[in-house]
Amino acid sequence: MADRSMADCIEDYLKEILRDVDQVELKRSDIATRFNVVPSQINYVIKTRFTLQNGYLVESKRGGGGYIRISKVTVGPDAHFIEALLQDLPSQVTVKQANDILTCLTREHVLTEHEKCLVQTLLSKETLEVLAMQDAQAQLRARLLSQLLNRLRFESERE
Repeated sequence: MADRSMADCIEDYLKEILRDVDQVELKRSDIATRFNVVPSQINYVIKTRFTLQNGYLVESKRGGGGYIRISKVTVGPDAHFIEALLQDLPSQVTVKQANDILTCLTREHVLTEHEKCLVQTLLSKETLEVLAMQDAQAQLRARLLSQLLNRLRFESERE
């Protein structure tokens, strides 16, 4: 529980920095020192909380002069962004990953809140429980989400 709490603090700190700017470049070691954690904890937070699905693009360079560059991505109904989401989509998607993508699409007004809720219902654990194995549920969830993104991409190309 303490690790989760620390991860939340690190996430909040980074989001606070990003509140007024679209991009920030930081040293992993500086953040680790600030929070008195190992650099791998910073990697964990960035890998799990600052994903393309959550509206962020992360670049990093390791080593002495290394850095982490976090950029906010403006989504909108942009075919290129949706294409990037599709390319980044794993073959198995958890409910959390699906919800992160749907939240991002809603935040950027690609989906309405009502549409998001409907799709969340379709991708939920309860809906996909007809498949006994969780791997099969995650694969089906990925395929359904892929179909949705492809449709959104097609619509954005028509506009």
